[in-house]
Amino acid sequence: MSNPQANTKTAGATTGLLPLIEARFRVNWPGFTMELDERLPARGVTALFGHSGSGKTTLLRCIAGLERAAEGELRFNGQVWQDARTWVPTHQRPIGYVFQEASLFPHLSVLGNLRYGQKRSRAREQAQHVPDSGDARSAAFCLDHAIELLGIGHLLDRRPAALSGGERQRVGMARALAVNPRLLLMDEPLAALDLKRKQEILPYLERLHDDLEIPVLYVSHSPDEVARLADHLVVMDAGRVLASGPLNDTLARLDLPIRLGEDAGVVLDGQVAERDERWHLLRVACCQTSLWVRDTGAAVGDHARIRILARDVSITHAPQPETSILNTLPARVISLGDDAHPALALVKLDLSGSPLLARVTQRSAEQLGLKPAMDVWIQIKAVALL
Repeated sequence: MSNPQANTKTAGATTGLLPLIEARFRVNWPGFTMELDERLPARGVTALFGHSGSGKTTLLRCIAGLERAAEGELRFNGQVWQDARTWVPTHQRPIGYVFQEASLFPHLSVLGNLRYGQKRSRAREQAQHVPDSGDARSAAFCLDHAIELLGIGHLLDRRPAALSGGERQRVGMARALAVNPRLLLMDEPLAALDLKRKQEILPYLERLHDDLEIPVLYVSHSPDEVARLADHLVVMDAGRVLASGPLNDTLARLDLPIRLGEDAGVVLDGQVAERDERWHLLRVACCQTSLWVRDTGAAVGDHARIRILARDVSITHAPQPETSILNTLPARVISLGDDAHPALALVKLDLSGSPLLARVTQRSAEQLGLKPAMDVWIQIKAVALL
């Protein structure tokens, strides 16, 4: 282990640069090798997505300092956490870590577990081995704020044995925030929960996404979680990165179609602009246009995410006046690519500046004469939007 004083060094000035997590690791274990060199945004939610055994958790543990790669370099906003001469141990890294299991102390109340996290934070700050960058986004997270965001105020006097699985995970998330982290690591926090409990917690995770000012690395193999939470997507397989970039740009790639679940598609961010109470519909303004979707109870002005699967997008040369499809919008063809089945093609489209995918048959693509830069109309069923 290096001299503790070396842990304070900074790799160059970062003034005026976007905050980054720079990670380069090489791990060689029997039956598994991980090799990557990635620069990730130190803002928003970055999802590490892939099948079991792809290396997602190994990467997260290397960033946390729970695994020490034989060859590795790690910088957070220019601060060196690991290189050939430096090793910042886990307890000195300003991170919060949420595991698949909350692992709360059974002899402490919920409030006691949260205060234990605060003690760890104070001990780390007193050590002063990892200096504060002064970045406003890394402002300490108030414990009361974490309790409010995760809706656990009524649980503070309970012991872990008296909590449901979903409640324990929410307390575990609050405890991770109680250490005043500058980086939050979440390793499949919903994997141990049944579908009902997952649906209970996802709205709280969405609140964290909207309110949290620190970056989050979120490991998952759940398409729904990635679509609802991620801003940046890293797709891993066999210890290597297949694709990395902003969520929608990565999902819309034709050279390497990324399927979240059963189909290719994209995710668009927007805002609820109108509620049609008679027909129980919402109009969501996004990418300089708007889409009608089913009413989910969101209020006008609320942030909304819409997942559009390629199979639910059809293409025409002109708007169809007599149709049951509510969303008919102008678009432009960017490129065409082959799909997994030889009968099918994927068409990448520009929808008012945002990429969109459509799946059509090769026959339809030829009959329509689809080619790059062609102006077309697309149709998307409101009932198909998620």
